[in-house]
Amino acid sequence: MQDPEALGGLSSGVDHIEQEADGAFIPPEKQSVASANQYVLKSGDTFIVNDPLGDITGIDDGLFVNDTRVLSQLRLTFGGRAPSLLSGSVSSDNTAFTAHLTNRPLPPLGGDHTPEGVIHVERVRVLSGTTLNEAIELTNYGTTDAVVPLSISFGSDFRDMFEVRGLKREVRGHVEPPRVEHGEVLLGYVGLDEVVRRVQIAFSPEPSKLFADRADYSVKLPAQACVSIYLSVDVKVDAPGDVPSGDISRPSPGINEAHLSQIAAARPRVGRAAVRAALVDAHLVMRERRRATARVRSSNPLFNAWIDRSLADLGLLTTDLPSGPYPYAGIPWFSTPFGRDAVITSLQTLWLQPSLAAGVLRFQAQHQAREDSAFRDAAVGKIMHEMRKSEMAATGEVPFALYYGGVDTTPLFIVLAGAYAARTGDMALIDELWPALQRAAQWVARVCDKNRFGLLDYQRASDGGLANQGWKDSHDSVFHADGRFPDGPIALVEVQAYASAAFDTMAHFATLRGLTGDAAQYTDRARRIRACVEEKYWMDDMGFYGIALDGHGELCRVMASNAGHLLAFGLASRERGEAVARGLESALFHTGWGVRTLAASQARFNPMAYHNGSVWPHDNAICARGVARYGSKASAVRLLQALFQAAVNFDMRLPELFCGFPRRRGEPPTAYPVACLPQAWAAGSPFMMLEACLGMTIDAHKREVVIEQPMLPDGIDWIEIGDLRVGDSSVTVTFRRVAGKVVASAAEQGDVRVIALL
Repeated sequence: MQDPEALGGLSSGVDHIEQEADGAFIPPEKQSVASANQYVLKSGDTFIVNDPLGDITGIDDGLFVNDTRVLSQLRLTFGGRAPSLLSGSVSSDNTAFTAHLTNRPLPPLGGDHTPEGVIHVERVRVLSGTTLNEAIELTNYGTTDAVVPLSISFGSDFRDMFEVRGLKREVRGHVEPPRVEHGEVLLGYVGLDEVVRRVQIAFSPEPSKLFADRADYSVKLPAQACVSIYLSVDVKVDAPGDVPSGDISRPSPGINEAHLSQIAAARPRVGRAAVRAALVDAHLVMRERRRATARVRSSNPLFNAWIDRSLADLGLLTTDLPSGPYPYAGIPWFSTPFGRDAVITSLQTLWLQPSLAAGVLRFQAQHQAREDSAFRDAAVGKIMHEMRKSEMAATGEVPFALYYGGVDTTPLFIVLAGAYAARTGDMALIDELWPALQRAAQWVARVCDKNRFGLLDYQRASDGGLANQGWKDSHDSVFHADGRFPDGPIALVEVQAYASAAFDTMAHFATLRGLTGDAAQYTDRARRIRACVEEKYWMDDMGFYGIALDGHGELCRVMASNAGHLLAFGLASRERGEAVARGLESALFHTGWGVRTLAASQARFNPMAYHNGSVWPHDNAICARGVARYGSKASAVRLLQALFQAAVNFDMRLPELFCGFPRRRGEPPTAYPVACLPQAWAAGSPFMMLEACLGMTIDAHKREVVIEQPMLPDGIDWIEIGDLRVGDSSVTVTFRRVAGKVVASAAEQGDVRVIALL
């Protein structure tokens, strides 16, 4: 992930847009403070972030399409005042947002005064493609008729996501003056990338008055009656050359009559049928995604709620691309393909949902670097770090249109391919990916050959790239024990585990393909990396591995959670791995809510920092996998339980990260203010931790499910993993507490064997 502080910190950098009175009978009140609670919906490359009322305030929320904010204000007011909030929520499958509101006292308009709390307002919102549909239903529970002055205000600043995050631009594209035509409001923007972005806002029934920034209704609402108003916001994005720049909505030599007819025919449907159709489509998409995943249920309703919410978040973030399903990293800042995040998310869920890994592998192979570029930190064979479709990316104002500044994504791509092949037996996909896998391995080998110790290191190729290119990519995440920053190139400790595992994977694939010479070379490279890590990174006085070697070969003697990744990928020796596991469970790391990214005793420790003392769920999941691998399964269970208890305090949804303060009786975990929520590898974390605790290994080639010394968290008497697919068969495995032990039993279908090892 990119460090938020490097892109403006907590400030949005967005100027407040003032609206002047235009003579309307009730102007809406101004609101300049965003709500602390945000709710999100997503459909493809479109997502919306709003507050509990359903409003968009223009701070760090909005309706976004391809990382451009196409709606920066959407507010519902009654008599110029915001309604009172009863509740706001997103449905359990993340398909619809619903707000329940009620009126504040309304002035007498053609009737009696309407007291507070007699009119119920329900807002139901759903995204379908690039169209937002909303139903606003008003019910009068009073004993007298009411006249409700209702206003819907709206607008767009057409800001790029990087502007919303805080970057300033000297020059912007052309924002068209908003217009009212045929009962609709038309907004438009021609970006510096020559892409035309159109927004059509329509209403049903027609408003009493419609302005370029507001629709006003005077709703006559009899006692005990119900009235509905419908809203649609339809977004069209035209490729460069489709429509000439300038006035994008008026006839010109570049737009013929046929094109105008197409525009008119494409006007969005608005009404009850449109909302229902969008809801049906959204439910079907989410249902199909759940069918591709094995079922997880337990004796604990709260645990089930966490699992269900996590699966729903993964379904929300997954986008169906031509190459297959792909989990976008997180909302709002990272709703786009990321490399490292997608690989980790796929590894977390591979045992339950291998189809996600297949989609990720295909997409990343298709976008593998085929040429060198300092601006994009690209080199032949590298796997992408990030892909953006925004205006600033397209114009080169930021290098993230297709950016390769990650040192770990390329070896992790190879590791995922190996894990996918073992899990599914799908060697046809490996054959398809083989050229990409070879290019990736060759890139890793070339970088290792340039390092004096044969390690995989990084140094950004241009000033516009990320300074740190591991998963902790903030500017201050790598340092020496005295706090000074190291000179590059930097060889992170966990990256060596990824590289070693990648070479072992390539050796296995090469052996299967009869390439015995290549297999031997890959095996030797993996061995040399492991030996070097044991020699150069181990700190005997601390019983831990240091975080990195700098460009001078000096060890950054810092205790960080990175060392837990060595265990997850099996690099550490047994004795040292067990020592690291003990360190991660100590009070220096473990807060009671999870493991910090940095030990509390280290320089630059700050429990509120992005990477220097916070708790990241995905990092904890990898550490749980590691400590379980080195014989400390009880520690993995305690991590799973800690993250579960944290999730309960975050409304069953783990954020990207939270602050690393120690747990105190009666106090919840402390939120990090700009964490993505939902976030893919946070949502995937419980599944990797659960797999580690249950001790499950799936070998599709042997058609076996091996279970080794399973353990369950306190408060859970049984867990069932249902419809676990192994090849063309499936199996259901149940884990129960029996006489103080956890015992596995299986209901097999087909020829899958379940083997329990004591």
